[in-house]
Amino acid sequence: MKLYRTTEGILVEEGDRYYPVPASGWDELICSANLRHRVQALMAGPAVAAPSPSALLAPIVSQEVWAAGVTYFRSRNARMEESKDAGGGDFYDRVYAAERPELFFKASGRRVVGPGGAVRIRSDARWSVPEPELTLLLNPAGEIIGYTIGNDMSSRDIEGENPLYLPQAKVYDGSCALGPCVLLSTDPLGKATTIRLEITRSGEIAFTGSTTLAELKREPKQLGEYLFRDNSFPDGAYLMTGTGVVPGDDFTLASGDVIRIAIDGIGLLQNVVA
Repeated sequence: MKLYRTTEGILVEEGDRYYPVPASGWDELICSANLRHRVQALMAGPAVAAPSPSALLAPIVSQEVWAAGVTYFRSRNARMEESKDAGGGDFYDRVYAAERPELFFKASGRRVVGPGGAVRIRSDARWSVPEPELTLLLNPAGEIIGYTIGNDMSSRDIEGENPLYLPQAKVYDGSCALGPCVLLSTDPLGKATTIRLEITRSGEIAFTGSTTLAELKREPKQLGEYLFRDNSFPDGAYLMTGTGVVPGDDFTLASGDVIRIAIDGIGLLQNVVA
């Protein structure tokens, strides 16, 4: 079962058919006890047409977006390499092996770009990449209630200059995209679940890569538990779980690039670079 936020309201997809969900609002619905059953109870009327791509909105209103770092070996290596001249390389190796994960704030709801929208690269960055990530939706009790696709846009040169610049490298207008839907499930996704990234430039493939959840070092449930330690989220929260697909050091995004991120069972999130 997949939940969509659209310009026409909230829709649920079940068995390749779409039904309106007449909830009072996205936030109220997300915070419902036993969300899946609530959605099933609210499904009303006959099936409707699938939403057009232009009608899809980011599946977020008041939720915060947070992110976890150095959760894949590939990410560990990339961040050690980019920060070695600043003396920060060892930090990432230690985080990768530590019990406590790296967690950081990524975006408020108003800064999140939806499917088909334009993500941005910082005007003062020289080396920027997308980071395709399985993203958890957690309710106010800290329980995983669904999954979506996230794009954690990152300025690698800014973070590499000094690890303390992480917020500037990660948090800016257009630095986060979510969608196209939320896969409603309280069960963990299978380890064979594949995350794919494709970047095209002027109609040609500039980069492609993939990974699976088997490469994710930390369990999603553990990441969620750390996020909710001494933190409250009355509207729920999204948590990006890190990336295992990082373009090579000679690649940087350019205006007009098209970013496609696909995750098995969820769908495709496509954005263009402004």
